[in-house]
Amino acid sequence: MIDSLASPVEDRMPTHVSTFVDALVFARGYTIELLDTIPAVDWFTMPAGCPSHVAWQVGHLAMAEARLVVERIGGRQVVDEGILPAEYLKLYGRQSIPDPNAGNHPSPTELRGVFDHVHEVALPILRETLDADLDTVVPGSPHRFCRTKADYARWVSHHEFLHSGQIGLIRRLMGNRFVW
Repeated sequence: MIDSLASPVEDRMPTHVSTFVDALVFARGYTIELLDTIPAVDWFTMPAGCPSHVAWQVGHLAMAEARLVVERIGGRQVVDEGILPAEYLKLYGRQSIPDPNAGNHPSPTELRGVFDHVHEVALPILRETLDADLDTVVPGSPHRFCRTKADYARWVSHHEFLHSGQIGLIRRLMGNRFVW
């Protein structure tokens, strides 16, 4: 499994952008490794005392990567362009509250499909960003931690790891062994 998380070896000097890409690829590899250990039937389980479930975490990560990279760095409209379903903004946005009723969410298969699709769109956008553009201030709604493209490029991998940790905790609270 470690090989799947290894950073790509490149023949060129690393750039800031390549460092951000490597961090996001590494974080996503870890998230997928965790998700692959959780049966779809458990994605809406909210263990006692836990305010979230795996499905919400996956939907939130898809929504966040779309907003942080595709919109803020790439300047694209994620809903208008069909990259992210509009209901994800409400279901999995910053102010949303995880609902354990599976009927109120897309299925785990649909969630995983959007999660994977957003990442497939986001990575080329991030890879094609020039180091010279990283200091560009991103217009629009302010973010607690981010002002520039570099801030968003850095935060997206940190944010992914934060929620991977929550996925890991949820699966442990469901009685699963740790993934090492």
